[in-house]
Amino acid sequence: MTQETALAILKTGANVFLTGEPGSGKTHTVNAYIEYLRECGIDPSITASTGIAATHIGGMTIHSWSGIGIRNDLTERDLDELAQKERLVNRLRDAQVLIIDEISMLSAQTLGMVEAVCRTLRSRGEPFGGLQVVLVGDFFQLPPISRQVSDGGMFGESASGAFAFESRVWDSLNPLVCYISEQHRQEDAIFLGALSAIRSGEVNEQVHACLAERSVAPKPGESFTKLFPHNADVDRLNNAELAKITAESREYLMEDRGTAALVAGLKKSCLSPEKLVLKIGAKVMFTKNNFDDGFVNGTTGEVVSFSTTSGYPVVRLRSGEEIEATPMEWVVQDGARILAQISQVPLRLAWAITVHKSQGMSLDAAVMDLRGAFEYGQGYVALSRVRTLAGLYLLGYNERALEVHPSVSAKDAEFQGQSDEAGKTFTEMAPDDLAELHKNFIFASGGILKRKPAGKALSKTN
Repeated sequence: MTQETALAILKTGANVFLTGEPGSGKTHTVNAYIEYLRECGIDPSITASTGIAATHIGGMTIHSWSGIGIRNDLTERDLDELAQKERLVNRLRDAQVLIIDEISMLSAQTLGMVEAVCRTLRSRGEPFGGLQVVLVGDFFQLPPISRQVSDGGMFGESASGAFAFESRVWDSLNPLVCYISEQHRQEDAIFLGALSAIRSGEVNEQVHACLAERSVAPKPGESFTKLFPHNADVDRLNNAELAKITAESREYLMEDRGTAALVAGLKKSCLSPEKLVLKIGAKVMFTKNNFDDGFVNGTTGEVVSFSTTSGYPVVRLRSGEEIEATPMEWVVQDGARILAQISQVPLRLAWAITVHKSQGMSLDAAVMDLRGAFEYGQGYVALSRVRTLAGLYLLGYNERALEVHPSVSAKDAEFQGQSDEAGKTFTEMAPDDLAELHKNFIFASGGILKRKPAGKALSKTN
């Protein structure tokens, strides 16, 4: 399915599971939908399964949005307590569209809890209380973290580590599957073929030969970000490399405002540290997108100077372009209201980063040591961060690094088939009928259709 078809389906108000391989344009499609909704006067609830993912999309965690917090299970008493929180009730009742990013990392248990809260606090019997629910992600990425489930809760029968698609809630929601087939990250057909083989669980000699070709270290003088499965390896390497530089260091302290608990969550999830220590010669990575200034989350470079006027670091990219890195903001919003905000120079040391924190990034080149891979999908996530085979420097990998979860492999063909059916239905629909569906959803959600000025053709989706 193309991004255009997926966007047309989203605009009908249908519940959707938006998926596709890394680099297929899931985030681009969701952002286009968010922009469309806001132009029509509808403010979607933008959430994610993890704090890191939430900072990427400018939203909050689904746990904070729904009020479930750190609960591992939900009881009737919990629901009664949540129903007494006026601000939470108003937020859920005013919502029209709920977007949950990185759905692969949200367990069946947690999805069930969120659905129960929405249905109860909105006082409506439909799944999620009648919200349009947009689930975004790729189940071949990192799986949910298993958590202890208490006895006697409403969802105790669900396996705590089960995928969201294995829940009863997924079945009742019955989302249309939009499996985007475009590819915008990988620029190398051979490498893309190897990634597809890993994804389909068909690792053969050609895949091993492809990876063996890149079982090399960078040339002397070349320095690329290293990806490791474990935090300890990352911290040790970054600190050691910074200590080798004898130049004077500069410190940049994070500023914050807002609700203490939400600020704490932002700080924990932000890829830039509270105290950023840099030196000329430091290997760094940008941690936010700023397309106007020429960098995205994952762009790497080296600190070459500090501005004589502002004092902020100047970073030279691999292309030779130099960018002054000035502070940017990470926020938690409830509609237009800012609940918490932090500000920091959007950089982090980048001699090394964990595979987990690399999810969602696009790297020109990276050095990977996957000999310690311990989780399904970990190797696939790491390998799919780079755009070309030439940008991969693989120090080693174990058997687990090339394994994907068997439950996901079995479900993927079903998802693709459902997507083909949905795509066929909507591409064959008369344009006027599709436009009517779009219009009806906007009006039902209390929005206003934005039309082009007179004399210009209307978009086929309006």
